[in-house]
Amino acid sequence: MKVDENEGGVTETRGGIYWIILPAGYLGSSFWGMVFILSSTNLLTARIAAGCFLAALFIVLFVAKNWFLRGLCIGFIIFIAVVWLLQEKTSVHALRYIILFIGVMNSLFSVYDIYDDLISRRIRSSDAEQFAAHCLCPCNGVAWGVIWGLISFAFLCASVYLGLVILS
Repeated sequence: MKVDENEGGVTETRGGIYWIILPAGYLGSSFWGMVFILSSTNLLTARIAAGCFLAALFIVLFVAKNWFLRGLCIGFIIFIAVVWLLQEKTSVHALRYIILFIGVMNSLFSVYDIYDDLISRRIRSSDAEQFAAHCLCPCNGVAWGVIWGLISFAFLCASVYLGLVILS
């Protein structure tokens, strides 16, 4: 796994199911954004989300292939740990809002990134172009970008709606 400073990255796999792997970066970000948004509606679920996030960051810290990704992991581990410590020991209760912020940013950036990478400019080596090459339907990469963008936007809308329902 490798993340670059230019908002790009790559994950190498051996085998696997391409129709799950290729959209996982875009739709996975949107899905986890939805999970974080919904988790922010309750302090207990926000704590669980923060704990899972810290565990995932800790695992990625050792799997990462470059120092940029390791630095991001260390920075987020420290940030979440400090916010959580403040949540438990002081009158500063920001953990739910930080989890909400992370969820909203994941969801919004997923929609934007799909538009920027797959719809507005056509990159021959994009995940959507690779998906179109492996798919048996006549869709091209831009069409898959639109489909993934609609799915990502649906995740965002569903999470906001369900979050409001939970809070009311």
